[in-house]
Amino acid sequence: MLTAIGAAAPLTMVQAQTPAPTELPPVTVIAPSPLSGTRSIKPAARPVVRTSRTARTRAAPAQTAAAPEGGTGVPSPSDRDSSLLDRDKIPSNTEVLTSADFSRNYSTNFLDSVNRKLPGVTLTDQTGNPFQRNLDYRGFVASPVQGTPQGIAVYQNGVRINESWGDVVNWDFIPEKAIDRVSLVPNNPVFGLNAIGGALSIQMKNGFTYQGVEGEVFGGSYGRVQGSVQAGGQKENISAYAAFESAYDRGWRDYANSSHVNRMYVDIGARNDDTEFHVNFTGASNLLGNVAATPVEMLNQRWSSVYTWPQSTMLQLAFVNATLSHNFSDTWSFQGNAYFRGFRQTHVDGNGTDVAPCDDPTTLCIGDGLPVFGPANGPATPNTLGNAFLGELDRNRAATNSFGGTAQFTNTDRLFGHDNHVVMGVSVDHGNTKFTATSELGTVDQNLFVTGTGVFINQPDAGLSPVDLRATNTYTGVYLTDTFDVTNRFSVTAGGRFNYAQIDLQDQTGTNDLLNSSNRFQRFNPVIGGTFKITPNLTAYAGYSEANRAPTPLELGCSDPNHPCMIDTFLVADPPLKQVVSHTVEAGLRGSWGRDARTGVLSWGLGVFHTLSDDDIIQVTSPLGVNNFGFFQNAGQTLRQGIEAKLDYRFDRWNAYANYTYVDATYRSAITLSSPNNPNALTNDAGAQFVNVTPGDHIPGIPAHRFKAGVDYNVTDAWKVGADLNVVGSQWIIHDYTNQSPKVPAYSVVNLHTSYQVTKNIEVFGLINNVFNRHYYLSGAFYQTGGFTSAGGLPNLMAQLSDPRTFVPGMPLAAYAGIRAKF
Repeated sequence: MLTAIGAAAPLTMVQAQTPAPTELPPVTVIAPSPLSGTRSIKPAARPVVRTSRTARTRAAPAQTAAAPEGGTGVPSPSDRDSSLLDRDKIPSNTEVLTSADFSRNYSTNFLDSVNRKLPGVTLTDQTGNPFQRNLDYRGFVASPVQGTPQGIAVYQNGVRINESWGDVVNWDFIPEKAIDRVSLVPNNPVFGLNAIGGALSIQMKNGFTYQGVEGEVFGGSYGRVQGSVQAGGQKENISAYAAFESAYDRGWRDYANSSHVNRMYVDIGARNDDTEFHVNFTGASNLLGNVAATPVEMLNQRWSSVYTWPQSTMLQLAFVNATLSHNFSDTWSFQGNAYFRGFRQTHVDGNGTDVAPCDDPTTLCIGDGLPVFGPANGPATPNTLGNAFLGELDRNRAATNSFGGTAQFTNTDRLFGHDNHVVMGVSVDHGNTKFTATSELGTVDQNLFVTGTGVFINQPDAGLSPVDLRATNTYTGVYLTDTFDVTNRFSVTAGGRFNYAQIDLQDQTGTNDLLNSSNRFQRFNPVIGGTFKITPNLTAYAGYSEANRAPTPLELGCSDPNHPCMIDTFLVADPPLKQVVSHTVEAGLRGSWGRDARTGVLSWGLGVFHTLSDDDIIQVTSPLGVNNFGFFQNAGQTLRQGIEAKLDYRFDRWNAYANYTYVDATYRSAITLSSPNNPNALTNDAGAQFVNVTPGDHIPGIPAHRFKAGVDYNVTDAWKVGADLNVVGSQWIIHDYTNQSPKVPAYSVVNLHTSYQVTKNIEVFGLINNVFNRHYYLSGAFYQTGGFTSAGGLPNLMAQLSDPRTFVPGMPLAAYAGIRAKF
């Protein structure tokens, strides 16, 4: 496989500005809505207005998290706790999606739904699997691929779900039908580690926010079949909700690219006038096929071709979370949670190998004449493979148990006669991971399938040996933020978070003391900003914040250029890495216009951002030049800056949106980086290839231009049609640090969707993705040409491939249709 490498925390939510441009899905509405910064009237004292889930009603304003614990399942649909903050007082460009945005009427999976509407977001791909793509926001990434430097914190119900081992985010674990809303929040350090580029907070449904039963099934191109059922209800002060999803996708690439996804979400809740308590469980067992990047010469011959297989990942999750919200008074409230998360991942990857016949062709060696296993001067492995072409099967397994919790207090007492909103809390997250890895010598057939031989490679001097490592990490955070209304138009937010990270690695084989280490990172990250309401419909905002990311156990264990690792498999040595610290400045305007059917409603935003990161961690290709080998290092300063603009217009039967983001991502420090297989690299006296990066060189893999637009039209009350356009600009090939090779071309994709309400409770829908069947690349990287060595001296298999570029191709035209029933 050619891989381009790349805690629970606070609890408040922010309430959307009053002129919500979208209609939220119908729910049980408890009126009146609470005022910003105050605790709402107790439920017993309020009139309750119940609406049908199929009726088109205007619900409470959307919310976004001002702090992670806003995603805990509290507050209830009545928004009953005082942690809520008016979204228009947040000094950054927050975005909110509701459950309606995740409807299969528009997209087939969670990531496509997020990508469809959110400005600044693009999707890239390293695995060739629709359930395992990278989410890129402003040039920072949340990825499921081990070894990808992570720059976005992701929360589910207030729990940070970046896995302890490598901070990866497994999107396939998220039960999409159970999503109530998603908030994207930049420029806020209270979200803890990894929030250097922002945070994504996912709030799940419960029986108070969803009542009824819904079943759905859809399918289409490439063997896709998916079904789901969700049910929720409330009886007096007790609620229950459950969602179950199962999907099969054969995949459109050649050979083993199928996926089996099974996941569930269950929530039980109870509440009285002042307290709300929930226990929820997320479970998943998924088998995902991967294919990753393919040499461009193969793609030119066959768009669906793959380069070595099998490649598969087995993922399992058991995640229990308990949340509590309590109002002590009209101005004091508590929000907290405690969780346990059990995560298992097993990865099998067929690759090329550095094993080849020795000078004596009756034996096999690896590296510079080293035996495949044993001491450097030990006996070589007998060559009994005839004329077979050599490869290897790399396997790894990560088993992580993590637990932790958050305790937060919110106060809204007036200060000097002015509204004031204070949030303070503490979080602790602890993870314990056992990681094992092996590499088995294999043979490669004419279809590039790798079959194991039973010979396991164990040669530390060649950077390839079995790994058995235990990693423990404890992340502690203490935070406080205060939003003070200087006037009824001008609000100031100030605060910060102190992070303390403890990461310990211990080799379990007893043969690699270099892996043993104890690492400590700490930092206080401030935030300050303000909002000014120029007119009732126009707000200006500006803010400054800092955030930090501690190196992951995976990065710490693979940071020695003299002992590169098989990414994402092997760990060898542990030189120190520095933590990453980001400094973000953001400013902009947002507003709305129009209030009635004659003019429609227009909402808009325009902003700029500037994030300077110190000691950024990047993955660098091994000086050995072998595919999949690499290491991590600090790369000095990097800069990501740009512009965001968005429009959303609703009029009568029409709904249209458009947004554009420009991201200028550059290195700001002069640095020399290893870059084998790069046709523009220099060669030193030792034969290693390198490039000299100068300030201003663009960071590879980050498209500068991102444009999205779409329109929906209600042909009749029952029939809707729509189209979406996604344009992604060109980007430099990964590891082309000096920007000398041709760029990955820009691309545009048009998707169509339609739905028809057959009866009050039955709806049919259809989608066509990439309607013009465009061929485009999602990302690119370099690889080692030369093909696969024969154990018997035959000409190398695939030696005719001479172009060192590989690409991940985009999916061709695909069509889907489904039916949904509600009761």
